[in-house]
Amino acid sequence: MTRSSRHVSTFVDRPAEAVYTIAADPQRLPEWAAGLAGADVVRDGDQWATDSPMGRVRFAFVPRNDLGVLDHTVTLPSGEAVLNPMRVVPVDDATCEVLFSVRQRDGMSADDLERDAEAVARDLATLKEIAERG
Repeated sequence: MTRSSRHVSTFVDRPAEAVYTIAADPQRLPEWAAGLAGADVVRDGDQWATDSPMGRVRFAFVPRNDLGVLDHTVTLPSGEAVLNPMRVVPVDDATCEVLFSVRQRDGMSADDLERDAEAVARDLATLKEIAERG
C-alpha cells in the first residue's frame, strides 16, 4: 500500500508554553478534540482512556518536555495502535504553531485521509480559540 500523510497546522497568538500546557493535559482533550466532546478521560494504568464514537480508546502522550513534542499513541477498540506526531513550535515569544501529522493507515482510502485531516484542522482551530481566550 502506498502511504500518505497530511500535515495540518495552525498559528496561535499565545506563547508556545501556554498552548503546550493546554494540549498536553489529557483531561482537557474533550474541550478541543471533537471526537471526545463531553467524554470523561480517566487513567488506565500508564495510559488514559475515554469513550469515542469508535468505542473505548486508550492513549498515551510522550513524557512532558521542553521541546513542545506532543506525540501520542492512540489504541483503537480493534487493538490497533496509531502514532500521532504533534508539536507546538514557538514562532516568537507571543506566537506558536501547532502541527499535527495525519497518516494514512492500512485500509484507509484517500478520502478517509482527507476527512481525518479536515477533522484535525477543526480540532486545532478549537484549540487555538481556547488558547487565545487565555
